[in-house]
Amino acid sequence: MSVFFENELDRPTPEHYEDIVRDIIEGALDYMKCPYECEINVIFTDNEGIRQINKEHRDIDSPTDVLSFPMGDYEVPGEFEHLEEYPLDYFNQDTGELMLGDIVLNVDRIASQAEEYGHTRRREIAFLTAHSMLHLAGYDHMEDDERLVMEKMQEEILTKKGYTRDNEEE
Repeated sequence: MSVFFENELDRPTPEHYEDIVRDIIEGALDYMKCPYECEINVIFTDNEGIRQINKEHRDIDSPTDVLSFPMGDYEVPGEFEHLEEYPLDYFNQDTGELMLGDIVLNVDRIASQAEEYGHTRRREIAFLTAHSMLHLAGYDHMEDDERLVMEKMQEEILTKKGYTRDNEEE
């Protein structure tokens, strides 16, 4: 598994943020039983940075907490095997890894939402990463039934990796 981090902030990202993201990415891939080694790009930015990305790619001129840009096209969420039919489109030709896509995390929202929801930044980063990993695997939450499936999966990933509300440590 290759996780590439980029910091678009004017300050360093706390080192443990990368550790949490990597831990949840690994947990999500295991949970979804992804049969491939994967490559994921993670960008840390702030309210202004994510606002610009959101405007450019989604035509929404406001900040958000996380954005996901999946590389794969999924007929059925979480079914990866069909991507093998298009190796040049979905697999890094140098490493053989499945290129899942990009995750953009807003550290300003991580801080404010952790406070708002009464949990740690550690939990918020883990939650947003799990949420984004499901999007990279084709899951969505546009309909209530899809939302319920994603919420259940997110919670199971977090619980399996020990990021529960009763296990809060910064």
